[in-house]
Amino acid sequence: MAKTERTVADLMLEQLSLFGVKRIYGVVGDATIGLIDALAKQDKIKYIAVKHESTAAFMASAEAKLTGGLGVCTATMGPGATNLLNGLGDAYADKAPVLAITGQAPSNKIGTEYPQYIDQQELMKPFAAYSANLASPDATIEVLQKAARTSLGQRVVTHLSVPKDFFMMPAKGEPRALPDVIEGASIFTKESLEQATEIMKTAKRPMILAGYGATQATEELEKLADLWGAGILASLGGKGLFGESSPHILQGIGEGGNPYAADLFKEADVVLLAGTKWWPEGYVPTDARVIQIDRHFDKFVKGIPTELGIIGKTEEVLPLLRESLQGFSRSEDWVARCQEIKEKWSKQNEQEGSTEGYPAHPARIIRALDKTVAPDAILALDTGDNTVWTNRNFRQKEQSVLFSGYWRTMGFGLPAAMAAKLIKPEKQVVAVVGDGGLQMVLADLLTATRYELNITVVVLNNESLQMERDKIKAANKKEVGVDLTNPDFIKLAEACGWKALRAASDTELESVLEEALNTNAPTLVDISTAQVFFPETQ
Repeated sequence: MAKTERTVADLMLEQLSLFGVKRIYGVVGDATIGLIDALAKQDKIKYIAVKHESTAAFMASAEAKLTGGLGVCTATMGPGATNLLNGLGDAYADKAPVLAITGQAPSNKIGTEYPQYIDQQELMKPFAAYSANLASPDATIEVLQKAARTSLGQRVVTHLSVPKDFFMMPAKGEPRALPDVIEGASIFTKESLEQATEIMKTAKRPMILAGYGATQATEELEKLADLWGAGILASLGGKGLFGESSPHILQGIGEGGNPYAADLFKEADVVLLAGTKWWPEGYVPTDARVIQIDRHFDKFVKGIPTELGIIGKTEEVLPLLRESLQGFSRSEDWVARCQEIKEKWSKQNEQEGSTEGYPAHPARIIRALDKTVAPDAILALDTGDNTVWTNRNFRQKEQSVLFSGYWRTMGFGLPAAMAAKLIKPEKQVVAVVGDGGLQMVLADLLTATRYELNITVVVLNNESLQMERDKIKAANKKEVGVDLTNPDFIKLAEACGWKALRAASDTELESVLEEALNTNAPTLVDISTAQVFFPETQ
């Protein structure tokens, strides 16, 4: 086919391939058949057909979170586009670069009462930083370039709707890669960071809150903590950065974190935020001086009372801060208190994780997981009780964690695990889900079967929406609707082509999980879970 005869769909796929896109997640629909036809005729981008459009958007969001690259999902017009919104909300809230491509009514029917027509730009407005309806086939490259530059440059959601007839029309334009970007080191000197070090030198009760953005700076953070006399708290995304044996790590903060760390943290007089935007209300100091280091500090608006923001890479800033603090006289009393909190929680955590009985205590299940999963595994967490118990009791090593941070949607775990396995087939991938969250995406068990995705799904089956039940109880309100009517997950998984296992007692947890993790096929582990009130529920 001559270049002048390429269709809009052909151009789109060639352009997306140059952006590094290797997968598009979606559900086939009438308004996108031209795009589907083009996908079927090429082999650079794989089309991943899922059962529900929200799963497609969840998978695109998970891919963007895991790789930092552009995640792409697609759907037809009307209900297809609408079903994408929950997953796009997750990408929007967690700043994941995702592009959604939707079909639209034929060009001569836009604005009419054509079936399924809706103004998609208005539909996407709450989530998409850029949303355009392709108005001319010859504008294909330009709008895709703008969408990709916006998504990747600002870490946001973008959206393109394409009239059904346009996909199959010839279009002019030449696909081109995004410009190479040479990212030099930020120009920091001890003098330029003097304001930060002067604040840090006032500290008598310093704390460090670290997140995923500090991945390349863990050693420097520990050296700084030692010199400054600070405890280190980690967001859920940053838990795996520090080993349990690190003398300064106090584990997580917020719901599910170290329950003794919150009161200590509230006493802090200077806090250094390193690569995180996590500031959990109710767990943080109100009068501390806050310094925040983030590459995208100017792109985020969060409710953090930051006094001084430093735009740059944590690994570039920390050595200079540490050098400027040489000779700092740390408070040994504060260091001792941090150590006391660390040891107190470590001992209680071990006891919780050894709780006997069946149905199994959630902490016991999580302890069995941290004993059996690979040290470099990828964990995909659903939202619910499973999230907070994992945060509380899973002692991470070097595992990566995918989760719905700010959108906090149920149904994220299974799609995220499938995306992770497609991207990193060599990695062990484990989804930790509640029975309620899994049931929102049950049909997509078949997606894992279809693409032979060797993932393990661990179901904490307590036959309830336990987090909601706990919150109702904490508020002293009357409950209705929190009991679940569950299927037999074993039979259901087997009917979908999965291997399925069930632990008959708490003593079998490790052996059943090991069997599942060593099975070269999609495997579901159904664990009867006690309905335990989460201790920090508010």
